[in-house]
Order: sequence, then C-alpha cells, then structure tokens
Amino acid sequence: MAEVDNGAHTILVVDDEINIRRVLSAMLRREGYHVRAASDGAEAMTELKLSAFSAVVTDLKMPRVDGRQLLAHVMEHYPDTPVIVITAHGTIGGAVDALKQGAFDYITKPFEAEAIHAAVEKAVRTRTLNAATVHGGPTAVEAGGLGRFGIIGRSRQMKELFGVIDRVASQPSTVLITGESGTGKELVAKALHHHGQRAGKPFIRINCAAIPNNLMESELFGFERGAFTGADHSKPGRFELADDGTLFLDEIGEISSEMQVKLLRALQEGEFERVGGLKTISVSVRLIAATNRNLQEAIEDGEFREDLYYRLNVVPIRLPPLRERTEDIPALVQHFVTKYNLRLSRAVEGVSEEGLEVLQRYSWPGNIRELENVIERTLLFCDSAVVGEDDLPPDLKEACGGDSPPVPIPAIHLPAGDAGLKDVVKQTMSQIERQYITRALEETTGNVTQAARLLKISRKSMQNKMKEFGLREDG
Repeated sequence: MAEVDNGAHTILVVDDEINIRRVLSAMLRREGYHVRAASDGAEAMTELKLSAFSAVVTDLKMPRVDGRQLLAHVMEHYPDTPVIVITAHGTIGGAVDALKQGAFDYITKPFEAEAIHAAVEKAVRTRTLNAATVHGGPTAVEAGGLGRFGIIGRSRQMKELFGVIDRVASQPSTVLITGESGTGKELVAKALHHHGQRAGKPFIRINCAAIPNNLMESELFGFERGAFTGADHSKPGRFELADDGTLFLDEIGEISSEMQVKLLRALQEGEFERVGGLKTISVSVRLIAATNRNLQEAIEDGEFREDLYYRLNVVPIRLPPLRERTEDIPALVQHFVTKYNLRLSRAVEGVSEEGLEVLQRYSWPGNIRELENVIERTLLFCDSAVVGEDDLPPDLKEACGGDSPPVPIPAIHLPAGDAGLKDVVKQTMSQIERQYITRALEETTGNVTQAARLLKISRKSMQNKMKEFGLREDG
C-alpha cells in the first residue's frame, strides 16, 4: 500500500478549548501535516470556504455551531472530506450517532498521539483513494431529463441501469457493482440506499483498499476494551453501525483471504463477534459491494473465494466506462461547466461543437473523474465565453489522433501466385487485428485490462493475441 505524503495534506482542527487545539495541531505537525485551527463550527465553516482540507478533526460539544452541525455542513457541501469527531468517554453514544450520520471515525479524550495519527492517516488515505477511484460520477441533481438518482446519463446503458435501480432498490438482496475506476460506483450504491426501504437509516461506507489488513477485522466487526494494545474502550464496527441500514464495501477485491472467510460467515449468518469479545451480535444489514477488479480472474488466481463471490453476486450491476456511452458526454460536460463556473467564479457558457467532438473521440481511461478534471483545468485557463477545440489540453487532442480513423484499413490486392482468397483474407484480418490491438494498447498506455475492455474481448484473449503478434516482445 502506498505511503501517504503528509506534506501534501492540510488538516482542519476544530475545538473550543485552546489547549486541545494546540496539542492536536502540534501532534499533526510532527507527523508532517499542514494544520489550520478553528475555535468552533462557525469559524470552521469559514475556513472550509477559503481552503481545501484533506480531513477535519472536530470536537462534538462547542458553542455557537457544534460538531454535529459542522458534520452535517461538511457532508452537504464537502462530501469528499472525512470528518473525525472527538468525544469524552461519557459521550461515546454521541460519537456513534455521528458515525451513523456520516462521520469517518471518532477518538476519545484523553487521546494518545498514536490514536490521532492512525485515525488521520486512515482518513487521508481513504480520501486520496476516493479521489482516484470513486468520485467519478456527477453529483448534481437531475434536471431537464438528463438523468435520474443524481446520476447524469440518457444513453441506452444508463437507462438500463436506472431500470435495475428501480427494481432492486427496495429489495434486501446483496448487490455487487463492477466497473472501472471513475465510473460512479458509489453513486449507484447511494441511489440503491436512498431510494429503498432503508432510506433514512445509516449508510455506512468503508474503502477496503484504505484499511491495512491487520485492522480490517476491527473496522468491520468492532473490538472490546483490552482486545489489543491501545484498545482502552470498546468500539462498534461498521456492521453494527449499519444495523437496519446499508453497508457499502468499496474495493471488496482488496481484502485478505483470512478476512474473506470471516466476512462470508457474517453474511451467511447475519452475526459476528467483536475482536476480543465473546458475545454474538446479530444485525440486519443490506450489503452492497463494489470493485474495479475482475473477481472471476481473481478466483482463478486463488486470490478470491468463489463461495464469497457467489454470496456477493446476487444482483450484479456493471457500470459502463465513459467510452461506451459517449452520447452522455455533452450533458456531463455542461454539468461540470456549471459546477466549476460557481467554484472558480467563471462565466463560461459551454463547449463548442468542435470541442465536444474531440471530447467524444477520446477514450477516457480515467472515465468521468478524468472528464471532470479536464473541464476544471480548461475553465481555469480559458479566456473566451465558449470553450473551443484549441482551449482543450494538448495531450488530450494528441491522444485523439485528430480526424484520422482509429486504424488504417490495408489496401486490397488481388491474390498473387499460389495464394487463394482465404489466405489473403486471413492475412489481412491478422494485420487489422494487430493494428487494433496496438492502437488500444497505445490509448491505454499499455494497460492490458483496459485495452481488452476497449476492444470488448477478455483479458486472456488479449494476452493470447499479444503473444501471437509478438507485442509483448515489442514492449
């Protein structure tokens, strides 16, 4: 797992006690973080307007605007920013309620530097992974028939997705959402929760890729006091917090084999024990899992349990990559133009037809998140009212290959010598196959899995073709 570059992250510390602010700020600065401090929720809201933060650490009880009100504000306006709440031993129930309302974690007073470091590091890592993988979908409300459930799209694939959400949302069945990074898997999970019978109940999310293997069990199932060094109080896990609601396990393909066994038991029996505990806890949880990995390939490689896969894959939902629904790009572009006009205080009207044609020719390996980043970057440097083709990033236009067809068609020659029609057709088809595979690998910067998806063939077939045409040797 990649280490977090603390120097690239700023933490907002919020507490009405000046000594607590100083101690927390000093602890975090020693870990290499940049720190801003606020004396209450109202001051913190002003700080949030002025700067972007990787995490917020806030006390619950404060004058004017308390921690719960601040949490609600962050959840509404800065949903990607994790919030860690501070609570006294006697008010842990309030912290648990905050977790159910969307807080990332909590720590208790008096706190140790190790506990602060672990909670903030985990929050920052989760935010970083979310920015790279999950936050691909649009978050604006639907308008003008551009989509449903807060998801923008009018293509055939998206209409089919909306139909599945309609049918499945109110059912208790487990759902497995698959799709490339940046296709909006968390948006679909939230749509299933908020439009089902468990709407209004907790929606608890955990990014399995952000949690170290040795902490995953206590994250999912909680722990009892004294279960391990530093466990000075009992703490519920995500399953308990999601009771009567929905538990969303993002990047499910990253959990260890040992945890897969324990997760399978919890899903089958609806019960578990906390780490270090003897009491069996029963919960009613609707589980939604998501992954950008091919779990069937992981099963073949011995990395994922087949019985857990079938337990998760009751209702499979595949999210199409953006290159498979390019007709949705104009609506997505306009959505992001509106969003960043407000955020950047710009007044750009939209993107020209020529600019949209370029955007629709591009393969978008980063999907909607990449599209959003491109629009934000373009609006920053665009001086005209309408974004033209020349305003788009040069690397994107170069990757589109201009107006030329994606693969040149070989010239047709009549059979010569002893060669018959079948021989010529076979040779020509091989040549075309090689050119398509080469172009797909170029557009995905050598990513075999993404190139296979682009060509709509299996990864194994892709590897066989690469071997056949000597593309592995060619690099």
